Amino acid sequence: MRDNLRAFLAPDIPALQFVIKTLLGGGLALWCAFRFGLEQPQWALMTAFIVAQPLSGMVVQKGLARLLGTLAGTAMSVAIMGLFAQTPWLFLLALATWLGICTAASTLMRSAWSYSFVLAGYTVAIIGLPAIAHPLTVFDQAVARCTEICLGILCATLTSALFWPQRVERQLARQARDAWQCGIQAALSALKGERQERQGLLGVLGRIVAVDAQREHAWFEGNRGRQRAMALRVLSHDLLSLLRLARGVARQWRQLGETEAARLRPCLEEVEQALAEPDVPRLDELRDRLLLASEDEDLSTIQQYCLGRMAVLMRQAASAVGSMLAVERGEAPPDAPPPLSTHRDLQTATIYGLRSALAFLGLSAFWLATGWTSAVGALTLTCVICGLFASRENAEQIGFFFLRGILYALPVAFFVGQVLLPQLSGFAMLCLALGVPLFFGALGMAKPALGATATSFCLHFIVLCAPQNIMRFDVGLFFNEAISMLLGVGFAVLSFRLIKLRNPVWHGRRLLKATLADLARLTGVALAGAENWFGGRMADRLLQLARLYPVLPEQSRSRWDDGVASLDLGDELLHLRRCLAAADKPLGASEQRFLRQLERILLQGPAPGRAQALDEPAEELLAALRAAGSSIDRRLAQAALLQLQQSWRQWCEQQEASHGLA
Repeated sequence: MRDNLRAFLAPDIPALQFVIKTLLGGGLALWCAFRFGLEQPQWALMTAFIVAQPLSGMVVQKGLARLLGTLAGTAMSVAIMGLFAQTPWLFLLALATWLGICTAASTLMRSAWSYSFVLAGYTVAIIGLPAIAHPLTVFDQAVARCTEICLGILCATLTSALFWPQRVERQLARQARDAWQCGIQAALSALKGERQERQGLLGVLGRIVAVDAQREHAWFEGNRGRQRAMALRVLSHDLLSLLRLARGVARQWRQLGETEAARLRPCLEEVEQALAEPDVPRLDELRDRLLLASEDEDLSTIQQYCLGRMAVLMRQAASAVGSMLAVERGEAPPDAPPPLSTHRDLQTATIYGLRSALAFLGLSAFWLATGWTSAVGALTLTCVICGLFASRENAEQIGFFFLRGILYALPVAFFVGQVLLPQLSGFAMLCLALGVPLFFGALGMAKPALGATATSFCLHFIVLCAPQNIMRFDVGLFFNEAISMLLGVGFAVLSFRLIKLRNPVWHGRRLLKATLADLARLTGVALAGAENWFGGRMADRLLQLARLYPVLPEQSRSRWDDGVASLDLGDELLHLRRCLAAADKPLGASEQRFLRQLERILLQGPAPGRAQALDEPAEELLAALRAAGSSIDRRLAQAALLQLQQSWRQWCEQQEASHGLA
């Protein structure tokens, strides 16, 4: 509570700058709407608050996404009204279907541009529902709403760019360095054999995913922002490769005997020191010495494999240092890999879309049964809440935050809109009356913990006061609007509570099935983007499994172990394919035959009694590798193949142990 009060009574400078920019953008949008004689100027003011973000690139990106979604929703509202204007129940059914499709699409997209689908969903309700009694006016209302929303977007973008612009790309360099340092520490922890697998993995993967999420915003901040965004894709690739190789060295090290490990201990310590203070010349020099040492015939085969992997790790560490410097300089290489991929689950998206559609249909049935004249506001608000939050795992909690914001807005809006504004005249006095509550609301928006409640307060305060060219003061209408708001959000929260992923075991099983499908695809996907494709998806899934871990039953917590095992298997497969591709002569038919057999085995998945399924294909490829020569790439490929076989065997044995526990 003390921190929340401090946000309002003693705000910091960035929060005050954000508030001033937001109020100036909203005031400019409202003045332009009055000046141009728009029908409902409050939509321009509301839009300025909706798209308000602390960083300039975020405002531009969110504004463009909102603009695209608004245009798509405007066109769809005219189409649905033209098709079903004479049958309200069909109109409502079509609108619910469209809302569910847009919610599912925004869930699947997993990008900042998913906001376009959110807007396309509830813009149809904003335009179509008020026009259902007068369908011939739908085109005029569509043009008016689209104009007001675009005006708010432009004004918010303009003020954010002119006043104290806080560029995403500047913070991107600092966040990228933090992620890079976290990746180096995770690699060191893996080499030292520290067993804090869950915490260590989540730390580095969460950092990489978080900084990659800012990349799209930086794209809209000029050439330097685009260069840093592309350089960040290279850094994400190098960090994932670094972590993969460090974990591979650790797995190889565990196969050494005590005497073998003691002989290589000085080399490992030197590698750890080089990673602790990474310097490109030192890393390159150590790599060359390790490569030379790996050819020593006095060493065992496993020792040679281990030294070879350490050499590759040093090469990747040098590449990661160069990528980090490129991000800080804002210089993107010409061959940047594709961005991180994300996990997509059609069934989960369908569930989220279904609860949006059912919430709207439930309130629509109440409207048709009662004929309540103010139900349009409740239906519109239900669409907005479902569109924004139905795809969130904590949708119910956010819905309650919005309810709290409405309860805060009601008394303030009644005093300002029904008591104070009738005594005032002029645009300046209107801005003063509205600006004081919105000032404190914007202060709350600047604090993430209060963001949902404060945003709800601001938006519903504007709706209840409804600033227009010709003001209308009606207490009965005010209370009808208040009831419709509470009922609309209440229906949305009820749908969030009734329809949700109640079974984490089912969700974990879905994640494992998707992981096996990706492992099978990894046998043939192009190597150029394989690291970010597989690494991004696995990072996303492991983060989801970590959220599920505390609520899973004890016998089902092996899902996390399955995720780590599949990550190890995919890392070894990637390493094997890269070594085979780097060799001077391709293996041809032997390699392709092994990959096809591996794909079939991975699609079937690990299970008790299948630990030997990979032995025969691996032995065939191993024989082909030994016959092809003894170059460093061939030796590294042999090591990766043996580790791949060992990882598969351990995963099957792990399945057998978990089945025994169950």
